[in-house]
Amino acid sequence: NRIVDQCERLQILSASITKYVAEVLPEKNQRAVSTASAARELVIQRLGVVRSLCESEEQRLLEQVHGEEERAHQSILTQRVHWTEALQKLDSIRTSLVAMLTHLDDLQLIQKEQEIFERTEEAEGILDPQESDKLNFNEKCIRSPLLTQLWVTAVLGSLSGTEDVRIDERTVSPFLQLSDDRRSLTFNAKKSKACADAPERFDHWPNALAATSFQAGLHIWMVNVQNSCAYKVGVALGQLPRKGSGSDSRLGHNTFSWVFSRYDQEFRFSHDGQHEPLGLLRCPSQLGVLLDLQAQELLFYEPASGTVLHAHRAPFSGPLFPVFAVADQTISIVR
Repeated sequence: NRIVDQCERLQILSASITKYVAEVLPEKNQRAVSTASAARELVIQRLGVVRSLCESEEQRLLEQVHGEEERAHQSILTQRVHWTEALQKLDSIRTSLVAMLTHLDDLQLIQKEQEIFERTEEAEGILDPQESDKLNFNEKCIRSPLLTQLWVTAVLGSLSGTEDVRIDERTVSPFLQLSDDRRSLTFNAKKSKACADAPERFDHWPNALAATSFQAGLHIWMVNVQNSCAYKVGVALGQLPRKGSGSDSRLGHNTFSWVFSRYDQEFRFSHDGQHEPLGLLRCPSQLGVLLDLQAQELLFYEPASGTVLHAHRAPFSGPLFPVFAVADQTISIVR
């Protein structure tokens, strides 16, 4: 009986397998082929939209660059013609005045006084050339939120990791506590007496500099800011003053620092005492910093979405250090 039962179970199993092979697997295969085809079409369609958008933006920006180049070129040509005519006029007036001085006696010079006055007044009306923005190529013509966002997304997708940024303990304010791994800064309202003063140390504002600086290439680092409602993250020149309560050592209030800051629900970008409000819809839990020294551009973005929060382009005059300030809780450099 047991053998009979076993034979029946084997027969049922064989029938089930036969049906699975004959009916289920072909259907699965057909469905896989169909799904793969749809997936291919979706990839092609979406990348086609991106490609078309990129091509349109490329064409638009190239046309703007060409137009700006033509405008600057025409301005320079106009200035050249104007000042060439001014030179000819000055030369003519000078020749005329020299001829009068050379060939006329005193009585004749007195008789020519009005003419001499008019020629002199005409010469004085020709002013010295002045620098003008109209003669310069305006690099703002290539500022494109779309291009910036696509470029940041591509960069983040292509890089294998972020910079190994650590804090220089010699620079840490006595109002901050540095973690053992030199990646976290915690604000203390009470000034630490154990923190010995040094030339590199910030003695008033709760600031700290990284141990390494960047002077070429592309660099990215991220900071966990979810626990703080008052912080600053950005870059600074090594010449940034460290002492006193003045604006010289306050991040974003001088020519030495460029920072993204948060105070409660207020976000802004600051440099040289100029503060640009940033209307963010939500508070980022992490803040990414992208420094492109070839393009002389500094970007702040949200790592979770890759959204660019602010972009700043300006010439930097020297190596840049990652810089941090904390006035509430803790911020940490992401490993």
